[in-house]
Amino acid sequence: MSTSITRRRFIRSTARAATVFTILKSGSARTYAANEKLNIASIGAGGQAAGDIGQLASQNIVALCDVDWRHAAGTFKKFPDAKKFKDYRKMLDTIHSEIDAVIVGTPDHHHFFASMAAIRLGKHVYCEKPLTHSVWEARQLTQAAREAKVATQMGNQAQASEETRRLQEFVLDGVIGPIREVHIWTDRPSRGLFAEYWPQGVTRPSDSPAVPDTLDWDLWLGPAPWRPYHPAYLPAKWRGWWDFGTGALGDIACHYFDPVFRALKLGAPISVEASSTRVNEETYPLGSMITYQFPARGEMPAVRLVWYDGGLRPPRPPQIHDNDLMGDNGHLLVGDKGIITTDWSKWRLYPEKLAREYGEPTKRLPRSPGHHQEWVIACKGGPKAGSNFDWAGPMTETVLLGNVALRTQLRERLTRAPLKWDAEKGAFSNVAEADPFLRREYRPGWTV
Repeated sequence: MSTSITRRRFIRSTARAATVFTILKSGSARTYAANEKLNIASIGAGGQAAGDIGQLASQNIVALCDVDWRHAAGTFKKFPDAKKFKDYRKMLDTIHSEIDAVIVGTPDHHHFFASMAAIRLGKHVYCEKPLTHSVWEARQLTQAAREAKVATQMGNQAQASEETRRLQEFVLDGVIGPIREVHIWTDRPSRGLFAEYWPQGVTRPSDSPAVPDTLDWDLWLGPAPWRPYHPAYLPAKWRGWWDFGTGALGDIACHYFDPVFRALKLGAPISVEASSTRVNEETYPLGSMITYQFPARGEMPAVRLVWYDGGLRPPRPPQIHDNDLMGDNGHLLVGDKGIITTDWSKWRLYPEKLAREYGEPTKRLPRSPGHHQEWVIACKGGPKAGSNFDWAGPMTETVLLGNVALRTQLRERLTRAPLKWDAEKGAFSNVAEADPFLRREYRPGWTV
């Protein structure tokens, strides 16, 4: 994101874009018979997109789009009758009448553009997490989907899990009393001492190797600023670069925040503050801590939520005697009467005496038919999917506010106080210089 965007220009462009989205007319989605298959196109055909396509293979996969046909070759082989494209804008322009719904499984910097293009045509959208690359984009996409009345789902698959519902039921029972503090952590981008999921804390490579003959590098860059091709960016390595990904926070927090947001009925935070290892203009830091403050909600007290990545973790509470239960990834909810923790495989209650007396929560919430199936049902006129954009958009905003707080560390004078968030205005009330980091500038030829 260029730091040359002034606050006045940011506010003016935000207002203008919001007006454009309001007046655009979206296509209307048709109705379906219960046993009728959706005609689905996928933007992205390798990597995570291939997994999503596989989960939806019971429907009609009518078109596949990927900028690297070698990377997508396995999916192309599985669906030989699907029409193939490299540019999703061309795909949607030429065969939109043949498409009911769209999967968006691209790098993060394309999520907003690909999803918005489909929504404007009245297509149902399944978009991988995080929903967008910037806070501003999340709000615009949420609004557009609501106005178009299309069925949506963000790809945080764990929202449909049994463990998400069990946490809600623990909290509904009030077993650990009022919860005032939450800690969530991941080992990403590191993977132990001598490995990594993707590189962070590095600078831009100086050499310029040849672009592979199967890759359209210009289309891969899309709305991001132009730079020479380098294998340091793809596949998958793009997550650690400011221009393309959203770091460990964007990769994992949309999964790990979700059950906590549902259980504690969290909405927008009132402030966000970051600390980290060194930050540079190219990649996210090796490790960071983000502190969000949430206001009281009805009878629920205010909550302090702390995110840790890069292998950082909160101190082990004295109630937990086995350090293995504070593993590389997890949650810790601190209540007045006890704590709940998980490594995602199972929620555990402490102190042990309380756990023995309580047992298991009563199953009082409906279970999911499956994350991808939720979306199919919603597309055919059924209930909204669990992570529809009205839910996923605001949560993504909160997640990505953490990256704004990280980015402001590049400017020493912006690190002296937490950023106070005014959700209604979509701006910070105490540090106006941080507002431009809520969105990004797009490369010429890529406009909203």
